[in-house]
Amino acid sequence: MSARRTMRRVHLWLGWVVGVPLIFWTASGLWMVARPIAEVRGTALRAAPPALALPSALAAPRAAGATAAAIEMQHGTPRWIVTLPGGAIRRADAATGRLLPGVERAEALALARASVKATAPIVSVTRFAADAAPLDLRRARPSWQVAYDDGTHAYLDADTGTLLAIRTPQWRAFDWMWGLHIMDLGGREDTSHAILIASAALALVASVLGMVLLPVAVWRRRRRT
Repeated sequence: MSARRTMRRVHLWLGWVVGVPLIFWTASGLWMVARPIAEVRGTALRAAPPALALPSALAAPRAAGATAAAIEMQHGTPRWIVTLPGGAIRRADAATGRLLPGVERAEALALARASVKATAPIVSVTRFAADAAPLDLRRARPSWQVAYDDGTHAYLDADTGTLLAIRTPQWRAFDWMWGLHIMDLGGREDTSHAILIASAALALVASVLGMVLLPVAVWRRRRRT
């Protein structure tokens, strides 16, 4: 069997093997680039942050060893958002520096209404532990999920009240397409695993063989004519 015939057979079989992944990559990539990213992220649903109003005497947060601190307005009152050693995050009163307790359900609901410009009614408010965070949150933080009737989810940090994320149905569809694109529908974050690498390598080999075979076929046809 000639080398050219062998290459054609290899190219044919590789075409069948990598055809499905190529369709997945192309279809998912097309869907993702066709969606305005601001629309996917629900940017228009975020309410403008209120103007910062600092107390006349600003007290440092009473948190030993704090590695970072920022001020955020909540209920018209400035709060410290303090990062502690080990990654824990707490909030503190900006006037007294006293650490404040975590966010309860009623407060989470009030914060969501103040920070999310949603028109659909709220259907549920659910607390999630950091180690059981929903897939669409993508952060290992304790959170309150405020679910709206149109499928939108707003996530607020259960320790600080900060708005962590807004996830629309379109965001979840985009996320699913991303998982399909990288062949990781479970976690949707692993871009370096064996199946993806092998599929990409085979697609590369098939493409190179096709580029080699095409000019050879054209040259042979011209010789016959």
